[in-house]
Amino acid sequence: MKRIFSNMFDKAYEQNRKNILELVDGDSNARLVDLGCDDGAWTEILAKKIGTDKYWGLDINQESLTMAKKRGVRTVKADLKYPLPFKDGFFDVVHANQVIEHVPDVDLFLSEINRILKSGGYAIISTENGSSWHNILAALFGWQIFSLTNVSALGSGIGNPLALHRAEKSSKPTSWTHKTIFNFLGLKEIMSLHGFKHLKLAGAGYYPLPAQAGKIDIRHAHFITIRASK
Repeated sequence: MKRIFSNMFDKAYEQNRKNILELVDGDSNARLVDLGCDDGAWTEILAKKIGTDKYWGLDINQESLTMAKKRGVRTVKADLKYPLPFKDGFFDVVHANQVIEHVPDVDLFLSEINRILKSGGYAIISTENGSSWHNILAALFGWQIFSLTNVSALGSGIGNPLALHRAEKSSKPTSWTHKTIFNFLGLKEIMSLHGFKHLKLAGAGYYPLPAQAGKIDIRHAHFITIRASK
């Protein structure tokens, strides 16, 4: 059963990445920054889809940044709980996949994204959806929703018997735990609150149906991705 759940998650995650690629515009002159770039593999794919060789990656983990730098990513080490180390209006595209749920101050995070974007630039933010059907079902049972089982650096899968990594000791720092999980409307409204416009959303993952079904019913998909312009 655990393997089945893991396989469905992987397919949903892959569909989410496809959604992100569908939301970007081709622009060889665009400056891109990937917040939470990890090893830079996805940053490289994203930059290739946009058609730019001007891309940066920010992460807190030096080991990840070392790997990203070898891929040609312009790397910056920084903690997202602080203001971003970039000039105002420097980027055309700001990307953050599965990052906003980890930051301790969502308002600072979004205001900083707005600040470093050029006028007319856009942000693509993707995160887990608190209103996904599997989260709703977990809540009905009185369990921790799947998207909020990663809340402690001491252990994983807290409060949910079906969580993929339940009872496993966590090897991640507290910066990897989930702080805020957005629902469909909540994500839209907080982006608007921070001055973003022309909001466009996409969904991925819809258990037990194929991952593409989340594109039809975004409100209850596992992952939601929003493109928002400055």
